[in-house]
Amino acid sequence: MKIVKILTGFLITLPFISCSQVDFHKIGKDIEETVNTGKPLTSQEITDGLKEALNTGSRNAGSKASKPDGYFKNSLIKIVFPPEAAAMESKLRSIGMGKQVDEFILTMNRAAEEAAAKAAPVFLNAIKNMTITDGINILNGSDTAATSYLRQKTSAGLTVQFKPVIHDAVQKVSVTRYWSPLITAYNNIPFVNKLNPDIESYINDRALHGLFILVGQEESNIRRNPAARVTALLKKVFGSRQG
Repeated sequence: MKIVKILTGFLITLPFISCSQVDFHKIGKDIEETVNTGKPLTSQEITDGLKEALNTGSRNAGSKASKPDGYFKNSLIKIVFPPEAAAMESKLRSIGMGKQVDEFILTMNRAAEEAAAKAAPVFLNAIKNMTITDGINILNGSDTAATSYLRQKTSAGLTVQFKPVIHDAVQKVSVTRYWSPLITAYNNIPFVNKLNPDIESYINDRALHGLFILVGQEESNIRRNPAARVTALLKKVFGSRQG
């Protein structure tokens, strides 16, 4: 109805004013603002909205990942036997150590789940560094543009900060207690290439990779699903992209 009133008023007064007095740009802007049912987004609102989306997404991702089986029963982020040791896994299973291999895989995922519970503050601290320019560029990007930004800007720092968290988690769930017998048994097999992957670094890398996948899913959901926009700012920022 508001847009009808604007157009009606303009048409009524048009015969009584000269073209030189008409600011068509302003009229168009007024109509656009009315159609959007509110004032245009400010650059700060865009940035704050994206930060809030990443805060929400990282918090939800951490909550999902840290639940029992959060990694282990999610095929997208489950941590499997180190790829560089695929021959080792195959050989150990062939000599009857499949149960031990499975237990080791389970403990790796349990370590990641333990670590994910402490990931939120690390992510939130990194999100604070997003600039207004970053926010404007990200808003109209892909469904996971903010997550990609977060991955690009923070992966190296997060890896360092996450390392002690993973170390503590590895100790808590006794990953090395399962890994040491496996690597020892394999390296004692004649004629195999000796291996000793850095298990903590591997778990660290895969745990963070899994968290970014979940954060990306959360961001995509916020962008696509109005029901996922749980705050007024999220509704305003991402609602502005509809239509």
